[in-house]
Amino acid sequence: MTDIKTPIRLGNLDLKNRLAMAPMTRSRAQPDGKPGPLAATYYAQRAGMGLIISEGTQPSDEGQGYIFTPGIYTDAHVQEWQKVTQAVHDKGSHIFIQLMHVGRTSHPDNTPGNAQAVAPSAIVPGDQMFTLDGMKPVPEPRALTAEDITRTVDDFRKAARCAIDAGADGVEIHGANGYLLQQFFAPNANVRTDAYGGGIENRARFAIEVARAVSEEIGAERTGIRLSPGTTLGGLEEGPEGPDLYRYLMRELNDLGLAYVHLMHIGNEDLLADIRKAWGQALIVNRPGRALEKVGSDIASGVADLESYGQYVLTTPDFVERLSSGEPMNSPDKSSYYGGGSEGYTDYPTLKERAPA
Repeated sequence: MTDIKTPIRLGNLDLKNRLAMAPMTRSRAQPDGKPGPLAATYYAQRAGMGLIISEGTQPSDEGQGYIFTPGIYTDAHVQEWQKVTQAVHDKGSHIFIQLMHVGRTSHPDNTPGNAQAVAPSAIVPGDQMFTLDGMKPVPEPRALTAEDITRTVDDFRKAARCAIDAGADGVEIHGANGYLLQQFFAPNANVRTDAYGGGIENRARFAIEVARAVSEEIGAERTGIRLSPGTTLGGLEEGPEGPDLYRYLMRELNDLGLAYVHLMHIGNEDLLADIRKAWGQALIVNRPGRALEKVGSDIASGVADLESYGQYVLTTPDFVERLSSGEPMNSPDKSSYYGGGSEGYTDYPTLKERAPA
């Protein structure tokens, strides 16, 4: 029977197991967007996972929303990411860099040049955003013009090339969690009347164009995409047509032959089954809050090809080893999830480090 220890072919990679590290923002990058000095250590510590998916990484100045998140669009970014990818490869794993454009989920205080955020439409999300001066309301974004959309698609393409130049095995396009791509999906965030708004096909168009541009630039076998059907993060409401939008999107993305789809799944089992049928490549499923005793159940049942985990891997670098041994995981320190230095980042102990000398 297939289980989490069974190797799998993902795109052009042979993964040693079917566990992926989910992307997690840690807000420890340098002010200019270069990965922080401990990033290589952090990811290498967790290289027992078959696949590592990096924290959300902006493809442009305009794509940044949070403080101290990394970028992958300058030569300096590439040079620092090379240290991270090499460290992961030296530990026998593979890494995809997640390309995250936050769209309207931003604040000018957190962006280079204090720029106004962009979005499908000029609609305030109604959220608060952490800045160095504390929590502030997210202001109204600027609606992207048709020319802006073309440029933004090209930003994703160029960032994907930078990721490969940095030694990454591929990229994951972030189309989930209330950020720019999903904002196009949601009727309450997208009231456009052009080719990118209105019906299902139009609201899915931007995501498809980004996926096509990235896969043409670096190869479909190096391109994944993350989706979160039905999530309301960032104030989004996908409405009654939401499931059908994702069914349409799956058919279009499947034609591109991407390496994988990564689903943050929150409970529409019928939609999950339809996606499984429509999708011809690897499917990664992430179920937030999944109990440890359920790890591997989606793989065993055939629902997923891989499963991804976030908090467990954040707190327990040797997550795979502890699954095998039955040893308990480290307890999380949520106060150190975002920002800071090594505490709560690279200082979670492994079993060997906890053992008496």
